[in-house]
Amino acid sequence: MKHVWTLAAGLLIGTAMSFNLASAEGDGWVTLLDGTKKGDWDEVGKANWTLKDGALVADKLDGKDLSYLVSKNSYEDFQIKAEFWTDEEANSGIFIRCDTNKTIDSKVCYEVNIFDKRPDPTYGTGAIVDVGKVNPMPKAAGKWNTYEITAQGPHLVVVLNGEKTVDVQDSKHASGPIALQYGSGVVKFRNVQIKQL
Repeated sequence: MKHVWTLAAGLLIGTAMSFNLASAEGDGWVTLLDGTKKGDWDEVGKANWTLKDGALVADKLDGKDLSYLVSKNSYEDFQIKAEFWTDEEANSGIFIRCDTNKTIDSKVCYEVNIFDKRPDPTYGTGAIVDVGKVNPMPKAAGKWNTYEITAQGPHLVVVLNGEKTVDVQDSKHASGPIALQYGSGVVKFRNVQIKQL
């Protein structure tokens, strides 16, 4: 009888585990970066990106150009969830719908900014540079933060730590790769996921 109960318990646990895995895979989220692997990115510019303590970290440029990790795939309508940590000197961001994967900047992509010390805070942390202003600009330095970014047609929404910072309509960029930026200071990313809509 003991063996029957053990077998039954094993079958129940196995079924539950299969169901949970199917649910996790069926929700549409794809992990681009987690604490165990850097993921598959093209690099534009060079920084000392390394995996450390469960995050992808950079704190130095190798050259004068800013560094970007650019996704190999292009995305049109999607949601992104990403966690980031920066120090006060950091200049970073998440770029979406880039027109090209060779040159990355706010003219050819939407730049969801991470830049607490931006001289013009209108487009600092929480803003989409030159598209969606933020007022007042939230401060992100010295703590882990979560960005939720939604791009659906011309509708762009940015949520930082559960607070909506941008909700705009803009149709300059329809689709393209995404990119993680290192510009200055200390920048860390972890748990970067994307879900196509």
